[in-house]
Amino acid sequence: MVTTVGILGAGQMGSGIAHVMAQTGHQVLLHDISHAQLHKALKSIAQNLERQAKKGIDLGAGIDEIIGRIAIAEDMAAFSACGLVVEAATENEALKFELFRRLDQVTRKDAILASNTSSISITSIAAVTTRPDRVIGMHFMNPVPVMQLVEVIRGLATSEETFSAVSALAAKLGKEVAVARDYPGFIVNRVLIPMINEAVFALYEGIASAEDIDKGMKLGTNQPMGPLTLADFIGLDTVLAICNVLYDGFKDPKYRPCPLLVNMVHAGYLGRKCGKGFYDYDHP
Repeated sequence: MVTTVGILGAGQMGSGIAHVMAQTGHQVLLHDISHAQLHKALKSIAQNLERQAKKGIDLGAGIDEIIGRIAIAEDMAAFSACGLVVEAATENEALKFELFRRLDQVTRKDAILASNTSSISITSIAAVTTRPDRVIGMHFMNPVPVMQLVEVIRGLATSEETFSAVSALAAKLGKEVAVARDYPGFIVNRVLIPMINEAVFALYEGIASAEDIDKGMKLGTNQPMGPLTLADFIGLDTVLAICNVLYDGFKDPKYRPCPLLVNMVHAGYLGRKCGKGFYDYDHP
């Protein structure tokens, strides 16, 4: 049974994963190359817990107690105490390979190494380690405390024991599991990202305004938000990265990223996190 969990990366996804792990009784070690980001993550987790409490959600423990289960790990070597480490770094293949090589060195050999990647091959990530049977994809949805799905991706070498342990953990977190085979984009982004990219093409080709594209999809297909609003929420750099994984992985032109999306990323218009994307935002 996993009791201590390492989280590598304290951005939006990493802090969300740390939140749900701590809330369900796990001891958490949170590491990031940015010390400021670590403290920002702890502040964000406390604010989100307070928001849940105000809504009458049973947290299972006091906010201070939950926050007390999260410790900052100054170095990845601290993950030697963990039965599971979840990597939640930027969606960049070379970076993930580098991180998993390091994790393979600093963690005990029976530890499970999971990636929160939303599109990159788990088999390829596992291949840079000496324990491919204990490497798995554990793709949480954003925002993690709210969204109920965890997409679990088995690499070609992932063992049944590893899969069972991660599935049991997801259930303890109160999440539902969707199991995907290890192909580019898995389930969610294989369907979602081409839809978003097609919405960008519709804007690029002048079919309609961003507002009308989002209105059409929101009201016409009963989605909670339109695809361009969602792209801004995800981050246009992340959307483009996943587009490229799909395009490179399948070599099919239907996955080519829209030139407008490429230009917006080059311009630094990345969505909510920087204050400008398909829409303008007062605060990043």
